[in-house]
Amino acid sequence: MVLSTKMLAQDFHGMAVYELKTNLKDFKIESKDMNDEMTKMMMESMKKEFEKKYFLNFNKYESVYEEEQKLEAPSAASSNGFSFVVESSGEGGGKTYKNVKEKTQLVEEDFFGKEFLVADSLKAWKWELKDETKKIGSYTCYKAIHLDAVTAEDLKQYEDFKKQQETSKATFFVIDEPKDRITTVWYSPEIPVSHGPGEFWGLPGLILEANFDDTTILCSKIVLNPKNKTDIKKPKTGKKVTKKEYESLIEKQMEQMKDVDGNIKIEIHR
Repeated sequence: MVLSTKMLAQDFHGMAVYELKTNLKDFKIESKDMNDEMTKMMMESMKKEFEKKYFLNFNKYESVYEEEQKLEAPSAASSNGFSFVVESSGEGGGKTYKNVKEKTQLVEEDFFGKEFLVADSLKAWKWELKDETKKIGSYTCYKAIHLDAVTAEDLKQYEDFKKQQETSKATFFVIDEPKDRITTVWYSPEIPVSHGPGEFWGLPGLILEANFDDTTILCSKIVLNPKNKTDIKKPKTGKKVTKKEYESLIEKQMEQMKDVDGNIKIEIHR
């Protein structure tokens, strides 16, 4: 394939729009304290949290990935006066900055009202390139897969969770035994950058689709070399911490939220 000089130029840049959807068919909420209507409302709130739109602005070596910003509508109460608010502390509308040349990333995180800037190295994806191709829009894409094998730590966390649920009076989250995780992506060499949505990167072309667990991230729009160029800037909001430090902060906070039986309380206001 012959690429134009303009496509390979240092100032090559673009914008991609991605739609994220997660299938909640295996997600269960179980509690003796919740009736069918309450369970349905909570599941609807969860579903909205797992259907989002993201924007990826990129140049040859840098990218910024962020969630679409939109005004939240007031929570609708049911006829019996109950309402639920489900908030995500993971993606949260923050920015993810990646530099594929330096192999570094910075992620804005908001955890219980406190802002953090999490610094880390890019994940070393071990992609297995396949000959299989398909079209996404007008772009020819090639398949690549990555395998994350189950670790001893994964199995220990699962066993600890099972023991906790055996003594719990209410079970809100049911998880399956961990298995090897296969990530499948589709990338296009026609867009010669090593970027992708979220944490994905490291292929000879922009990643236009990613599939993992029950989640699909699909590119719905691409604009290359727009006249109004978006500057790629490192995020600066929040206290700078390492990924290990941030995970430790989350773990401590979750421990503080547990009751004497080891359960995390969820309050339902009427």
